[in-house]
Amino acid sequence: MKPASVAAIYLLFWSLTLFAVLPFGVRTSHEDGSDPVPGQADSAPTNPMLGKKLVWTTIISTALFLLFYANYNAGWIKLNDIPGWEDTGPYRPR
Repeated sequence: MKPASVAAIYLLFWSLTLFAVLPFGVRTSHEDGSDPVPGQADSAPTNPMLGKKLVWTTIISTALFLLFYANYNAGWIKLNDIPGWEDTGPYRPR
């Protein structure tokens, strides 16, 4: 796999993991009992903990990407192992 492909696929894993991690631990001002900032949305978090979430995103996405890359090299799960794949898609075996 080319280095540009590795970087692009890792970036996809990282960005999807970030969206999965963002909601964890979020507390609104109503839940905290603190006064909201004038003009903020009711659902705005009081402390979004972005630094902690970026670290967790990097750890989780790196682990998932390493599993993907190991499967790519070792071939544990191939496209033909997915039920119905051989009858659909542009990459039909011939």
